[in-house]
Formats: sequence, structure tokens, C-alpha cells
Amino acid sequence: MLRKGANPMILFKPSSAMRLSPCANTTSMSSGSGSLLWFRKGLRIHDNPALEVASRGASHLYPVFVIDPHFMEPDPNSSAPGSSRAGLNRIKFLLECLVDLDLNLKNLGSRLLILKGDPAEVVIRCLKELHVKKLCFEYDTEPYYQALDVKVKNFALAAGIEVFSPVSHTLFNPTDIIEKNGGKPPLSYQSFVKLAGEPPSSLSTVYSSLPPVGNLGSCDISEVPTIRDLGYGDAEQDEFSPFKGGESEALKRLDECMKDKKWVANFEKPKGNPSAFLKPATTVLSPYLKFGCLSPRYFYQSIQDVYKSMPKHTLPPVSLIGQLLWREFFYTAAFGTPNFDRMKGNRICKQIPWKDDDKLLEAWREARTGFPWIDAIMVQLRKWGWMHHLARHSVACFLTRGDLFVHWEKGRDVFERLLIDSDWAINNGNWMWLSCSSFFYQYNRIYSPTTFGKKYDPNGDYIRHFLPVLKDMPREYIYEPWTAPKSIQTKANCIIGKDYPMPVVSHDSASKECRRKMGEAYALNKELNGLVSEDDLKNLRRKLDESEGQEAGAKRYKQQLIG
Repeated sequence: MLRKGANPMILFKPSSAMRLSPCANTTSMSSGSGSLLWFRKGLRIHDNPALEVASRGASHLYPVFVIDPHFMEPDPNSSAPGSSRAGLNRIKFLLECLVDLDLNLKNLGSRLLILKGDPAEVVIRCLKELHVKKLCFEYDTEPYYQALDVKVKNFALAAGIEVFSPVSHTLFNPTDIIEKNGGKPPLSYQSFVKLAGEPPSSLSTVYSSLPPVGNLGSCDISEVPTIRDLGYGDAEQDEFSPFKGGESEALKRLDECMKDKKWVANFEKPKGNPSAFLKPATTVLSPYLKFGCLSPRYFYQSIQDVYKSMPKHTLPPVSLIGQLLWREFFYTAAFGTPNFDRMKGNRICKQIPWKDDDKLLEAWREARTGFPWIDAIMVQLRKWGWMHHLARHSVACFLTRGDLFVHWEKGRDVFERLLIDSDWAINNGNWMWLSCSSFFYQYNRIYSPTTFGKKYDPNGDYIRHFLPVLKDMPREYIYEPWTAPKSIQTKANCIIGKDYPMPVVSHDSASKECRRKMGEAYALNKELNGLVSEDDLKNLRRKLDESEGQEAGAKRYKQQLIG
């Protein structure tokens, strides 16, 4: 445990009783030889067991980060600047994390070695070239990294290189939780918390120096690239995320949060104002946890320190500790569930005949739904790469079971690309939750795209900021501008249908139709005990489409009679 007020990067106190996190792969560590430390996430110095073991007794230390084209290469065909996998905000945030890590390493007599290419191939080439005896990297549960790690571990072990891959991106080792649960991941928060217990403490090691970087051979090493270096010099983005990446920023933000002990003690999710944007009503530590700039164990202990002086505080699942445990729950569920990131072949996901409607998806993604609350959130996502969790809930519900009935995987892809805190396990888990495909099944509870935001921001200041076309619309019409008389629209310099779109659906009828479809899908899943085939889904989709067509025809006929 760090002493109060200590910066975890300044001093070094070797600990003979070092508590390392549970390991995915550990062999005995020899001394007096070179170590390669492979950074992916875990972009920090504090509470980094891979760094501690890599540096212990090493004559030379090679801290390596590989620029992966899979995530970083510009995609000119994407709907917003960035690669096919990551928006420019997240790429910029990552580069800031790397610059900060490099600076912190340089302060300790080391540096970050940047290479480019397929990570597995690059690391294997480094292992051959640098003649190291130890390879250390943080364990990662994502399928993409699991596949990379198998290749690298197999090579290293065959070459007689010792491998240390500790679990330090999460509080707990998901494998341990799954074993405790009889080989299956717990699928409720309560059962997860009961199994988990208390997490291990963070490492108390802090540093004054690290082993020097040795001979680099013919490895093509560079400094941390800029956005322009990566080919984004001509990217058109008029506003970037106000949140800066890096461990230094993470620790500063954490310290500021923990100073407000009353706020920490009273924190209660899902409460909070989703329309607060200049000063968000949350910690905004999620992107720092995502990239490992902040240790979850250090975060956990910092909250517990506050609780000691504030014995009256909120409890899980709504407390700050509870939010960290939600993160752990989704990581464990994701790690233990094949095909967690898709509907098909996912045993915990209800099979639902979602619409395949690219026009509706595009209207949602491009902030053209005609519902200002929804569109303002999507503009904030595009500009900042972040929005409040209740804002995320609103737009996810609207896209899926609330109004548009578009597949949750489509929305997941947009969030995955544009969010700076996009996290594979949490993003997929939340989209299944909010679409009522898994974890949460009360599909009749729908976030209204007009009244929900109004509860927090009756004047519509959030909408006026992110949708300036509506800045002069009177408050009584700001959430439903299509209801404003033409004279009001003219005075506000915003003609609906011309300057700002008409709603893509009628919320009342669309939400009613969505409830009906969800009810039919739930009934089919129950009847077939979850074993719904592709043909079953096609038949249900055909039945729902026919019913929807008949209802629309009856409505038109009724209108003609009235006319």
C-alpha cells in the first residue's frame, strides 16, 4: 500500500514479501540477464507486477510497445476519422498515454521502445534479436490478445525464455472465479460478489531507477508517433476529447476525486446527471482503467481509505466500489462465455429478430434521428469519445428495444470504435443488458427520448451546446422541436425538416411495436428453451413484418375513412 500522499513513481523500496497478482503463466525467474517488458494495456509504473518482475535482477530492461495497424492504421472509408477499429479520439488518447509512460520511464533511466507491425511477429523478432531471458506482460482476457499471446508464449517457452504474465488489469483472476463457480462464470452480480471476496492489495513497489536499455541490435525502434506520423494529418475533426491520456493524468484525477470524501461516500449509480458535460457527474476514470494507466487495485484501495474516514457510505452495487465490481463481473462473464460479442452461438444471449435497417442505423450514428436528446448524445460521442453512463443507456435503448429495433451488435460496433473507454467485455455486456438480450429482461421499461433528459436539464443546455442549430429554440420545444409552430421555428432560425430533421419514428407507436416484438421473441426463446435456430428467427421475423404491415394498412384505412 502506498503511504498517503505519495506519488507512486518517485521512490524505490524493494520488498522481499512482494505480493504478486495471480498469474496466467509463471516460471521461476533467473537473475542477471535481460528482460523484455511488453506493454499493451497496463500503461503505468505503479502497481505493475510485470514491470516489477521484469526489472528485478535484470542487467537490461527493454520496455516495448508495438503500434498495431489492426487498431491504428487510417481507414479512409470510416464514417468518422480514425482506423476501422478505433476513432481518432481513442488513438490520440492512447498516444498521450504512451508519451506519458515514456517520460516516466525516462525519469527512471529507461525509455519506451516503439515498434510497428503485427504484435506477435514483432515481439518474437525482438526475442530473437535481443537475446533476453525473461518475457513479462500483463495477462489479457480479450480474444484478440489471447490469440497473440499463445503465439508469443509458445515461441518464448520453446526458446527457453521464461514467461511471466500476471493478472493485473482486473481486481480478480476471472479463471479463479469461474473455477469457484464449478467451471461456469456467475451470471448475476450478486453471485459474482459472493464468490469474489476481497481483492489482493496493490504492489507497494515504487522506483527511483530501472535497469538500462541494452543493445537494440537491428530492431527498428522509434519515438512515440504523433497523429500526423500515423497518417492522420488531414483528418477533419473540429473538436477532440477534453480528457488527456496517461498515468500522470489518471493519478491526478484520482487524487482530485478522493479529496472530495463526501462525494465518494455518497456516490450512487445510477443516479447522476447525464446532461452535465462541462463538469461530468462521474469520476471519468474509465478510460484510464481501460488503458491500464490506473491500477484497479490502487483505485479500490484509495476508495477504501476514504471509507475508513467516512464510515457512513453507499454500498455495492451502487457505490464506487460497486462500480469496480461491475467491471469485474463483466470481465468474468465475458471470459467464460464463448461468442460473448455476438448474438449467434452465445448461450447467455436471447435470440431476437432485430431489423437490418442501415438507414435507421445511419440516422442514429450520424445524430439525425430528429430527437434532440438522442442526437446531442451521439454528437458528444463523436466529438469527445465519451458520455455519461445514463446517456449511453438512452441511446442504446433507443437504437434497440426502445424505438428502432436495430441489432445491438450494430450499436456496439459504433461504441467500440468511438469511445475512448471502449472495453471489449464491458461494451458487449452493456449492449446485451440494455437491449434486454441478457442480464436484464424488463423490456417494458424504456428510456423516453423526450422526457428522460428533460428531468435533468429542463432548459436543454446540453442540447443547445452539442446541437447549436437548436440553440434558439424555446425551452418548451427544445426536446420536441417538431411540435413548435412554424412561426416559432422561423424565429429560432431552425425549420424542422430542413435545418434539423423530423423524427425518424413516432416514439409512442415505435416503442409499442418494439414491446410487442420483444414479447414475441421472449415467448419463442422460452418455448424452445433458448435453442432458437436461424430458421426459427427468420419465421418469427416474417410473422412480425406481416403483422406490422397489416397494422400499418389498417391505420391508413382508418385515416382515409376519417378524411
